[in-house]
Amino acid sequence: MELNPADARDTALGPRDALPITPAELAQRLGNLARELQHEEDTESMLAGIVHAALELVPHAADASVSLITGRRTIDSRAASSDLPRLVDALQSETGQGPCLDASYEERVVSVPDLSTDQRWPDFSRAAFDLGARSMLSFQLFVDGDHLGALNLFGRDVGVFDAESERIGALVAAHAAVAVAGNQQVSQLTQALDTRDLIGQAKGILMERYKITAQQAFMLLSRASSELNIKLHDVAEQLTISGEMTKKR
Repeated sequence: MELNPADARDTALGPRDALPITPAELAQRLGNLARELQHEEDTESMLAGIVHAALELVPHAADASVSLITGRRTIDSRAASSDLPRLVDALQSETGQGPCLDASYEERVVSVPDLSTDQRWPDFSRAAFDLGARSMLSFQLFVDGDHLGALNLFGRDVGVFDAESERIGALVAAHAAVAVAGNQQVSQLTQALDTRDLIGQAKGILMERYKITAQQAFMLLSRASSELNIKLHDVAEQLTISGEMTKKR
């Protein structure tokens, strides 16, 4: 699969602020998402598919990740579209508080319109804002004993997420949760499958080559994985070895 800089920028999706999706289109795309995720055998690719769908469908979502929580405190940021979700999850682990933890344990949906003024998590909110997080939405994906998961969305400014963002985000999370529960044991999601370093290297190559952002590089890798019908890990590995995103011969 060959890409040029124009393809990179055209393919990578920013926040979906325009061209509202119709109910029929949304239903079709959510149905497609559920079917694709249920047939996905690779955990990392499945999580990337959830993040990709959230960025594509939820209005004003600029970044996204899936957070896996063990021991009711330790948070592992997976399939993050940029460094920001990873930094925010690390901060939640450090402080033991934040919207991801609340979404996983106490509430199905947690909305944070402005992290600079939110008083629910005094040790977390202002520090997260200083990292670059402005607004957040967190949706519960699953709860299985001490193994929990949440879908996190980040806005580029305060107050950007509206009722439509919350509604569509909840639908994406619900379809993703069904796929996760139906496809494999939740406990598998916490096993040593972490390929983030390799994917990070691949994103760095694309960022340097095309002068694009981390999120745009992630979207290119995700698209290549889907179009070539190979695992995200393998796409990243091939890119770091050969400099190209092609099927191994």
